Amino acid sequence: MSGKVRDYPKLANDILKAVGGESNVTGATRCATRLRLVLKQSSPQAKEAVASMPGVITVVENAGQFQVVIGQHVGEVYDEFAKLVNLDTAEEQTEHKGTILNRIIATMSAVFAPFVYILAAAGIMQGLLIIANLLFAGFAETGTYQVISFISWAPFTFLPIFIAITAAKHFKTNTYIAVACCAALVSPSWAEMAAKIADGGSVNFLGIALTETTYTSSVLPPLFLVWILSYLERFLNKRMNEIIRPLFVPLLCMLIMVPLTIVLIGPITTLGANGIANGYNFLAENAPALAGAIIGGFWQVIVIFGVHWGVTPMVLANFEQYGRDSFQAYQTIAVVAQIGAVLGVILKARNQETRKIGISAGVTGLFGITEPAIYGVTLRFKKPMIFGCISGAVGAVVASFFNPYYFAYAGLPGPLTIVNSINADYPSSVWGILIGSAIAIVLPVILIQIFGYGVDEAKASGDSSLVEQQGQTGPAQQNDSDIPAGEENIASPLRGKIVPLTSVPDEAFSSGAMGSGIAIEPTDNKLYAPFDGTVATIAPTRHAIGLRSNTGVELFIHIGLDTVKLKGAPFTLKVQDGDTFRKGDLLLEFDKELIQREGIPTITPVLVTNAFDYKEIVVGTLENATTDADILTVVR
Repeated sequence: MSGKVRDYPKLANDILKAVGGESNVTGATRCATRLRLVLKQSSPQAKEAVASMPGVITVVENAGQFQVVIGQHVGEVYDEFAKLVNLDTAEEQTEHKGTILNRIIATMSAVFAPFVYILAAAGIMQGLLIIANLLFAGFAETGTYQVISFISWAPFTFLPIFIAITAAKHFKTNTYIAVACCAALVSPSWAEMAAKIADGGSVNFLGIALTETTYTSSVLPPLFLVWILSYLERFLNKRMNEIIRPLFVPLLCMLIMVPLTIVLIGPITTLGANGIANGYNFLAENAPALAGAIIGGFWQVIVIFGVHWGVTPMVLANFEQYGRDSFQAYQTIAVVAQIGAVLGVILKARNQETRKIGISAGVTGLFGITEPAIYGVTLRFKKPMIFGCISGAVGAVVASFFNPYYFAYAGLPGPLTIVNSINADYPSSVWGILIGSAIAIVLPVILIQIFGYGVDEAKASGDSSLVEQQGQTGPAQQNDSDIPAGEENIASPLRGKIVPLTSVPDEAFSSGAMGSGIAIEPTDNKLYAPFDGTVATIAPTRHAIGLRSNTGVELFIHIGLDTVKLKGAPFTLKVQDGDTFRKGDLLLEFDKELIQREGIPTITPVLVTNAFDYKEIVVGTLENATTDADILTVVR
C-alpha cells in the first residue's frame, strides 16, 4: 500500500498525467473513498502507475469507470483534480459505455455518493434519539426531541431534491429546472391530494385519474424525471428562439415533466422499486438464513467492485413502505466482520507499518467505510478477506433467527448504527444484530491466529510486490524471539555508483514510503545475493525481486524505474520463488543497454521493506558499490 500524502495538488496532477491528461478524461466524480474517472481510453500502465502513487490505496476498473481508491482524503484530491480539468466540458462528452447494468451502477454512484454522508448523519441522529428515549422517560414528548426529530427526517423527506441536484449534474441538464420539478413532487399540496385519493376520493388531470402515490423519500421517480428532463430540455433548447428560451424552456419543462411523473413515471417506477424490495423481503421472510448468508458473506465483495449503490432504492423503498429493513441489518454484520479481520491482522502482525495501516483502516470501518480495510489490509493479504466473508455469513445466519431489522435508515451501516435496530415492537432485533456482530468480529480474529493472514499482495510500484509473510503459517513464519539481537550487514547486490534514495526520480521510492535503503546506478548486468536467505517474491515481469534473509530482513530490489513496461524482455532469472541461496549467488541477469535504449533509467532502489521492525537502518558511506562490500546495516 502506498504511503500517506498531504500534497493533494501534486497527487491530483500526477493522476491526471498518468491517465493521459485532460483530453482523455470525459467525466469525474467522487464518492466516500474513491475518485471515479471516465476515460476515453484506459491502459494497464495507467492503472499500475496510479496504484503506485503515495496516497493511493489501489485502482479498480469497473462499471465503465477508472476508480482511484484514496480513502478519507478523496474530497481534497477531487477538489484539486477539478481545478485541473474542466468537468463541465468533460461531462458533456461523457458517454457511459458498457452494459446496461454498468450504466445503472454508474448512475446510482454518481447520484448518491455526493450526499451519502448527509443521509448517514441523519441516520446517526435518529439513532441518538432512540438512545435518548431509552435513557430519559418522557423525552419523546419534549420540544427538544421534536426539533431534533424533524431535523433528522428532513433529508429523507426532501430526498427527491437532493437527487434532482446530483442527477441534473450527471445527466447534464439545468439544475434549477430539475429542482423545481422535484420540489413539486414533495409539495404539501400534492400530499393532501394523494391523501384524498387514498381515502376514496378522485382527482383527475386532463381527464386522467391520478393515483395516491407520494414522493417524499422516493428515489426512482425523481431520478427518472431528471433523466427524461435532460432530453426534453435539449430538445427545446435546439428548437426555441434564444430570446424566449430562458423563460419558456423552464415553463414547458415543468408543465410537461411534473404531470408526466405523477400520471405515469411515478406510479410505474414506484411499483418497480417496491417490487424489487418485495422480492428481497420474500426471501428474507421465507429463508432468512439464506438471505443472511448471502448478504453477510458477499456484501464486501460487492463493495470491492463499487456497485453497492445499486441497492439504495430497494432499501429506501423498504423504509418508505414498512418503516423497517433487514438488508441493512445484515450489511452491518458484514462490515463488522471486516473490522474483525483487520483486528486479527493487527494482533498477528509483527510489521509495525501493517499494524498502523490496520488501526487506521479499522477506525474508518467503525463509521461503515470499509474500502480502506479491504484494500489496505484484508484483500491485500487475501486470507483475512476470505475469513471476513465467512465470518460475516456465519454472524448474519445466527442473527437471522432473531428477526433483525433497522428502523431508521443508515447511510453507512456499521457498528455505530446498530442502535437503529432498537424497537419496542421487535425487542429481539437488536440482540440478533449484537450477537451476529460479536460472532463476526471474534471469528476472523480466531481464524487468523490459527491459520495466519497470508502473503502481502499489495502493489508497490509497477508490478512489484512488497513482501510480508509474518502472518503466514509454516516455515516462512518467524516470531520476534527468533530474530537475534545486534546488527546485520547487507552486502551490495550490484556493482555500481551509490545514489541516495532521496535522489531517485520516483516519489514512491524517494519518499521512503516503500522502505529504507539506498539506490545503485549499475555498471554491469548481474544481481547477486546480498545475504543468505530465500527468494520471497519475483515480479511477473522479472524486473523486481523480494528477498528474505535467514534472520528475517526483507529486501526489495527494483531494477530500473518503470521497467515493468518492458514486460520482462531484459531480464533472465537464475532462481525461482521459494529458492534458497547463499550470499554471493547469482540471482538475475539483465540487459542494461536494452533498458537504456528504451530511454528508461537503470537506477535501482535497494530497500528494507520491514524497516519498522528494527531500531535503525544505517546507510553506508561508500560512493561505489562492489558485491563484497556492505552498503546497509540493520540495527535490532
